Amino acid sequence: MIPASVQNEIRSRLRRAESEHGVKVLLAVESGSRAWGFPSPNSDFDARFIYAHPPEWYLSVDLEEKRDVIEYPIVDDLDVNGWDLRKALRLFWKSNPGFVEWIQSSIIYEASGSFHQCVLQLLPSIYSTEAGIHHYRSMAKTNYRGYLQQEKVPLKKYFYVLRPLLAVRWMERFSTPAPIEFDQLLRVADDEAFVGAVQELLEVKRRSPEMGLSPQIPPIQQFIESELKRLEQATPAKGERAAGVSALSDVFRAILRETWGNQGVSA
Repeated sequence: MIPASVQNEIRSRLRRAESEHGVKVLLAVESGSRAWGFPSPNSDFDARFIYAHPPEWYLSVDLEEKRDVIEYPIVDDLDVNGWDLRKALRLFWKSNPGFVEWIQSSIIYEASGSFHQCVLQLLPSIYSTEAGIHHYRSMAKTNYRGYLQQEKVPLKKYFYVLRPLLAVRWMERFSTPAPIEFDQLLRVADDEAFVGAVQELLEVKRRSPEMGLSPQIPPIQQFIESELKRLEQATPAKGERAAGVSALSDVFRAILRETWGNQGVSA
């Protein structure tokens, strides 16, 4: 649950972004550990937003040189940053994990117009599970090698390996984008000892500002090492996407018309 005071401050900063940059915010959500379902009591608030410039901004010879992000420093544990609409849709076509996770967040600060609904409807036909599996497998491997091979490990890093490994399992099993909530992902785990150990660790993380170092947790360590070994030999299935990039161009034009009217945007 996000405190009302935090929500109000985030919305105030969104209005500031609109005023300073001449844009309109289409969607603003919480990302990171709060959206994943395993925040610590002192976790930052990671607000992410998608915004649109007026149509004329995109009708420019130097479009590729223009800045397509809005970034602010972290103040009072609030990290508020955004992507331009065109950038977001181009990354959507590449199955960018950041964007795909943002649009699936259940913590929505605001949603204007039909943008959120449009991209969620397109998600199953745009997303490449092959690309998703490669990304999450690499993320799990990097965090495992960096943090979980010592006798004592930083406990919170278990989640940065478990979440991507469970996401891979989800995509292998269902051939759909993986949900971002950790409790949902845990449904694809079959071993009771492993699930019990993870749930105990979840409770510790939700209660503790800093988890610190601890000896390895055998059921979790065994699951991670077994999955990483299995994935070394696995080849993600290739699949044809049902929608082409033209569908995203249609969304781009439709959202600009909806947001700014018909100035400069042809049908």
